[in-house]
Formats: sequence, C-alpha cells, structure tokens
Amino acid sequence: MCRPFRLTETVVWLRPVGRRHRGSALASTFTWLDYSEREQRLVRDVLGQFRDQETVDELGVGVIRDGFADLLFPGTTTVMTRARYFLMVPWVYRRLEANRIAAARFPSRLREDELRLMRALLRGGDDEGVIGRVAGDRLQRLPSNIYWLGLGAWGIRTFPGNQADYVRTLGSFYASVQQTLATREEGSEECGTRHNWHGGLPPAPAGFPDEASIRLRRIDAEYLSERIASARARTGEESLLAFLVRVGEPADVEHLWEHPALAQAPPHILRWVRHMRAFAETMHGAALLYNLMLAQLDGREERMADYEDRLQLWCDAVDGRQADLDAWDRRDFWRLVGATDARVRERTRAFVDDWLSIALTPARRASVAQDQAARDLIEARERALKRGRARLHNRRALENWSGWSGASQMTYRWGVVSRILADIQDGMAADA
Repeated sequence: MCRPFRLTETVVWLRPVGRRHRGSALASTFTWLDYSEREQRLVRDVLGQFRDQETVDELGVGVIRDGFADLLFPGTTTVMTRARYFLMVPWVYRRLEANRIAAARFPSRLREDELRLMRALLRGGDDEGVIGRVAGDRLQRLPSNIYWLGLGAWGIRTFPGNQADYVRTLGSFYASVQQTLATREEGSEECGTRHNWHGGLPPAPAGFPDEASIRLRRIDAEYLSERIASARARTGEESLLAFLVRVGEPADVEHLWEHPALAQAPPHILRWVRHMRAFAETMHGAALLYNLMLAQLDGREERMADYEDRLQLWCDAVDGRQADLDAWDRRDFWRLVGATDARVRERTRAFVDDWLSIALTPARRASVAQDQAARDLIEARERALKRGRARLHNRRALENWSGWSGASQMTYRWGVVSRILADIQDGMAADA
C-alpha cells in the first residue's frame, strides 16, 4: 500500500519495493501526482539525505580514505552495524556444519537461518542495528556477506577463501572431520584436520538462532577484544581499534581525533591521526566547492546559499587549524598512504596536491568559491573520472543530482566503529 509523503506543498507517494544492497536499507520507488521539474527536485533532495554521505566519492579520493580506515580499523566496513554479528555469523555456520548440510543445500539453509536470526533479534526488542529490520524477508545482502572479510581479518574465520570457495569445499571439509574422528577411534594422533573457525569461539547461547540478543555477553566481549588485539594494522603495529578496545574509555565524539583516550596513544597512532585529520579537513573544501558549482549550474538558489555558507564555515575551521596545517609533513603523509592498501594513481595524487596548495594558502582559501583555478581543477577532475557522465558537462546527469553528493567530511568509518566499541564496552561491564 502506498503512503503519502508530504514535502511542503507537494505530495508524492512512497512505495516500498524491496531492498537491493546495503544492510537493512530499503530501496523504494516514487510516483508523483505532478511530474513537474520542481516536484522531482524536491524528492531528489530528500533522497540525498538518506544516503551514506561519506561513501560517496565524487572526486576520486575515496581510495585514500578507505586505505586509512583499514589502517585505523582493520576488519571493518561502512555497512557493519553491531559487534555481535562477528559471533552470530560463525555460530550460524558452525550449526550448519554440525548438521552436515550438503553444499547444494547450504546457501538456502544459510539464508533460512540468517532470516530466523533476524526475526529473533527483532522479537528481542533491541532492534538498533539489526540487519533486515526494514527489509525483512526480502533482505538481499545477509550478515554473513557483510561480515565475511572482517571475520577473516580478526582471525575468527580461519578458512582462507571467499563464501563461494567455502561452499565448494564443504565435501572435503566433512571428509576431513570424518577422517579425524576415525583416527581418534583407532588411537592415532589427529592429523590433517581442517578448521574453518577459530578454536576459542565462545559457544552460542541456548536456543540460538530462534532465541538471540544483539547484546554481547561478557565472554563474547572478552573474546572479541582478544581477536581485535591480534589483528595488527597493515604496518604490523597496534591499530587504533585495538588501542581503543584496550583502553576501554567510552566517548561520544563526532570525530575520532576528538577521543580523549588519544592523549595516551602511542606515537604511531598519533602520527596516523594527525595525517588523517589534516586530509579530511582540507579535502572537505573540495567536496563543498564541487556541490556549489553544481548548484550554480542548476540554478538552485537555496543550495547555492547553503554551500556558500558551508564553504565559509570550512574556511573558518581551517583558519583555526592553520598552525597545525603549516606544520603538516605532506611527504610523510604520502609515505603513510603508501603503507596502506590504497593503490593511488599518479593523477589522483596530483589532484590532491593541487587542491592542497589552494586549501593551505589563506588568501586563496578565503576566496575559493570564486577562485577560477580551483573551479577548473574540480571540473577537470570530475571530467577525468566520469568522462561523458560528468555532471558539470552533462545536463541529464545534473538532473539526477539530489542537491547533496559526497559533501560530508570524511570520518573513516568512525560512526560504525564507535557503535562496535560501545557494544564491546557494554559487554565487558556485563555480569560474567
């Protein structure tokens, strides 16, 4: 059934049609009572507010952002929700393994059990972060897919391949288990046993998956803390995630660099955070200028005024950080980028350096909205990335602009990570 959704004087109809990708998000279609350009713009503006703004990468610097996020918070992604999925997913798999579910039936049984788990979590009352809360049984991307790589990064999943590889090799896994049981009965030493999951994984609670909670028990929190500590950063050093779990100091802060525990952080983490903060703060201006240029090209006066105000706020914020940014070692910044998994093309590096030469110069920063060289840089960058689909050159592409695209400052997944940290801290405080 359609529901009326009112925007000022315009009424549109919002009709759910099922989820397509991320987590519990629900894809929808809109049917307008009036197909005028004004109504379509209004709805696109609303849709733009529903998107995860940090993941939008209009200017092609997301590879650097994601490389830094992997360094700080290994095993995480932007579509994760709660910490207990790092345990519930292996519990579902181990349950199916124990029942010797054949490879041909495994994917359908896995889906069935993950949907059973979803319903149990929703019955529990605490549905924040429950994957499938909106989509229900139409959920397409299951928790097992969302958490698969993270389970490997934290050493909880010991099987080395992807999910398809796992299913293809189930026959040999069951044979290995059977052989191990046979050798034990004959008094021989165990040999050649394949293990898909870490041996220290806590047992699933009674009644799982038909009875489940999104909250961690203390044994769960202790186990995840140990696994996170073992997952070193790509450089071989302790990650920021492991440090924050070890310190155990909760903090409700907007940006990771505002966390009070950083006062106790080791030098390598402070170095990382300095570089990442400087990069996020300076590159934010490029995203705002890009959106301002789109608003000007499309004649949206409210949006123009909004982005002009935002650029002024950005300029003021960077002014307040001028001393720190003057001391920013950009050679060391690029060395750190090279130490991550990011594969940065030369033209991406050139774009970043060109933008930074503008953003770090106070006089140019103050007039960046009118700086023709800055505008040319943004235009050329979008054209190089999108070619014929560049909004600054393609009217049809511009018409699909929601009014807000990739204009949020980078957070390096802090929103997701802070929720996972809170789950672990709450679990550590729970009764044994």
